[in-house]
Amino acid sequence: MSTTVLVIACSDDPTADLVLDELHERDARVVRFDPGADFPAEIALSATFDSSGLAGSIETPTRHLDLSGVGAVYWRQPTPYRPAPGPDQSSAAWAADQARFGLGGVLAALPDAFYLNHPFRNRDAEYKPLQLTAAAASGLSVPRTLITNRPDRARGFAAQPGGTVFKPLWSTPYRTEDGKWRTIWAHPIGAEELDQSVSGAAHLFQRQVDKVADIRVTMVGSQVFPVRVNGAPALDWRLHYDSLTYEVVEAPAAVVAGMRAYLDRLGLVFGAFDFCLTGDGTWVFLECNPNGQWAWFDDPVPSEIAGAIADALTCGKGSS
Repeated sequence: MSTTVLVIACSDDPTADLVLDELHERDARVVRFDPGADFPAEIALSATFDSSGLAGSIETPTRHLDLSGVGAVYWRQPTPYRPAPGPDQSSAAWAADQARFGLGGVLAALPDAFYLNHPFRNRDAEYKPLQLTAAAASGLSVPRTLITNRPDRARGFAAQPGGTVFKPLWSTPYRTEDGKWRTIWAHPIGAEELDQSVSGAAHLFQRQVDKVADIRVTMVGSQVFPVRVNGAPALDWRLHYDSLTYEVVEAPAAVVAGMRAYLDRLGLVFGAFDFCLTGDGTWVFLECNPNGQWAWFDDPVPSEIAGAIADALTCGKGSS
């Protein structure tokens, strides 16, 4: 395969920087840009299609990219396509859509390229109902979950013994009455807190797991990097990074097989899995982020994950 690796990422993404460092150590030819931020002001696209397939090029301020020469693509959370600021928002919105389906479509159709992960597979795998279904079909333990807009069903579910967790189906920033933006995190909820407002949107309620710790497993192809997360004073450990400690652990063989089956089922090479660990040693699946974070872990975990990603991009190993 070609030695050209295309990195699609924001310019200030430290996670992508770690992978780029590893790629440079392997003397790989790398082209990096951020389509949503750089096109069309700093990127020139020319792509042709005929019976021979796709050909053409992309020019950045510092690189020439032959579209037929891309061997691998590292798709790492680029800036979304958004209308450019200005008085004519109708035209700007039209142009942003053309960029997403034009440049974005070309980048998703590179011939013979290995993707980690393909952007369409990332998009599909972000839907929590699909995650839960795929996890159960892959043999992973999944907590009982209800998605509903019926207040009576929500209250009945939350009234059952064991506790209930509410979590958003998508991490959309929420604007409060005072005009401030905040993130809604996973948190316990009681039946008495649920009113008719439940009917206004789809809500996800999940049986609370009696856990002793959380586990984040980063998986790249067949390589697994399980880290136990200790010290969270509340349900959602992402709220308490300053209180956390990390411990590298070994994942049970059955869980590894389940994660591999999950990635295969959804056409992914990379996944960041979140599990709850129960007192009897059961690993309970919560979700899998197809483009999750891992750079904040203690060394040497980030360098090991970056190395595994660079290996996959330069060797083309894994599922696409």
